[in-house]
Amino acid sequence: MSSFSFDVQSNMTFAQKFQQISWGLVFLICMVASVGFLALYSAAGGNLEPWASKQMVRFGVGLVGMFIIAMIDIRLWHRFAYGIYAIGFILLVIVEVMGKIGMGAQRWIDLGFIQLQPSEFMKIAVIMALARYFHAATLEDMRRIFFLIPPALIILAPVGLVMVQPDLGTGGMILMGGAAVVFLAGAPVWIFITGIVGGIASLPVAWMVLHEYQRERVRTFLNPEHDPMGAGYHIIQSKIALGSAGIEGKGFLKGSQAHLNFLPEKQTDFIFTLWAEEWGLMGGVFLLALMALIFAYCGWISLRCRHGFGRLLAFGLMVNFSLYALINIAMVMGLLPVVGIPLPLISYGGTAMLSLLTGFGLIMSCNIHRDSKLPRM
Repeated sequence: MSSFSFDVQSNMTFAQKFQQISWGLVFLICMVASVGFLALYSAAGGNLEPWASKQMVRFGVGLVGMFIIAMIDIRLWHRFAYGIYAIGFILLVIVEVMGKIGMGAQRWIDLGFIQLQPSEFMKIAVIMALARYFHAATLEDMRRIFFLIPPALIILAPVGLVMVQPDLGTGGMILMGGAAVVFLAGAPVWIFITGIVGGIASLPVAWMVLHEYQRERVRTFLNPEHDPMGAGYHIIQSKIALGSAGIEGKGFLKGSQAHLNFLPEKQTDFIFTLWAEEWGLMGGVFLLALMALIFAYCGWISLRCRHGFGRLLAFGLMVNFSLYALINIAMVMGLLPVVGIPLPLISYGGTAMLSLLTGFGLIMSCNIHRDSKLPRM
């Protein structure tokens, strides 16, 4: 037997791995996805076409992929973490050269059957590479500034490419997800304080390099009423829908703002608004509770891992999922600028759905192989 096969061979049988699958997490994921199917059905006026049916197919395919990823030995993911990062980075470069332009941004690679957005998968690749790098790091390593230069480059290189597309929302998520892993790995707090202060100090420069439509988003965030029929229209209609829903909502398929076409992008960015308008405060809290349970479940898996790679990987992916939810919901409530971040497992979209399920598959792999011994390198 080769040394490679020995290194990656699992001591667990297929049946043992199957029993170790986090079925509670699978149930919660299916519950949230079902909310998405219901919302997309409503967004189409009570029709499976054009959104709900396609989303169901994507979820089914992604669910199978999630189980396959979960069953793969964590030592394989550890071994190929840097390679996966390199592939993701190359795809980002390809987007810059020949990517498809949509809605003013160049973010997609047209594969015919799906519009692939590499930046979505780069969120996972960055976390995997960082988890591999910090897997065997000691406290002494974390105090050395030169030791932290490679992870900084791992994060900032793809962030720069994504910002150029331009996609500030996704770039910010890659940055925050990577920073969360570095923080858990034990980096000195002064580094993060310095980064935050430096970011605030650079805001005037950042404002100068923003595209005009991005500046308009910030102005709209600060004062939506300055252009109620233009840039502020989206968020004003979203607030009207949320405010008029009440405790129990207006009823399934009875949301006036959504079904009278006052609410734009109701199948993607503003799908939480559609759901809350029809199901009210109770429906919104129910959905938030499901997402909070997923967050807690992933955190529990992270804490159970006995190796640094799995612990950091599960934690980073947990942060990635929570950022999706928090940014989208804050966005439609007017607490953050509209940046085009989808609501996880609910908003219509293929790449985001598949990348999320890939992340959950990796988290489950961390749980199944939580006691595996990984090389300290």
